[in-house]
Amino acid sequence: MSVDPMTYEAQFFGFTPQTCMLRVYTAFQDYLFEMMLVVEGVMLKKLDGIPGCKISPSKIRKCTEKFLLFMKEHFDKLFSKMEEVLLQLVLNIPKNVLLPEDKVQEQYPYSEEEFQALQDELQQLQQQCRAEAVLEQELLAELEEQKVVKAELEKILQCFDGLENICREHGAGNFKESFALLTQSSKKLQDVLKEVEEKSKKMNQHDQLM
Repeated sequence: MSVDPMTYEAQFFGFTPQTCMLRVYTAFQDYLFEMMLVVEGVMLKKLDGIPGCKISPSKIRKCTEKFLLFMKEHFDKLFSKMEEVLLQLVLNIPKNVLLPEDKVQEQYPYSEEEFQALQDELQQLQQQCRAEAVLEQELLAELEEQKVVKAELEKILQCFDGLENICREHGAGNFKESFALLTQSSKKLQDVLKEVEEKSKKMNQHDQLM
């Protein structure tokens, strides 16, 4: 069997020539085995009808096996020559023949170095595409976060607008000034509360000493 992969022939035929030859060989071999079984059966029937015949079926089987081995050896030699002829003259595409689907290579030929450069460039473009896709996902996630923050800020602004309207209705003047006074008052209350807590702690300590 030929060791040449014959990939170009496989592209044209849809199967490798070696596979074709193997199937032909197997079919011939199966037919040879079946034929020998038929011959053996006919011989057994003929000998069974001869009076006084001393040839046993086991001897017939041994003779059949020897003849089958002889036939197989000669068949292998003949098939080897037939395979060589078929692979060279029938199932072989000449080196100067170009398949129709490969005509574009004749119009736009390129060297191995150019092909490798195209492969490298393609790989770089694929990496860039993947990086841009990741960046796009990150930007979309950030945009969603900004939308959430914007919605919360709008709620806070609406709350402040509501408080300013309430202050105006009750004659509190400018909301910003009122809010500043409220902040100062809250800080003063926190300072007073802290002072009271410190005095309370001191009184408790004094009571414990007494």
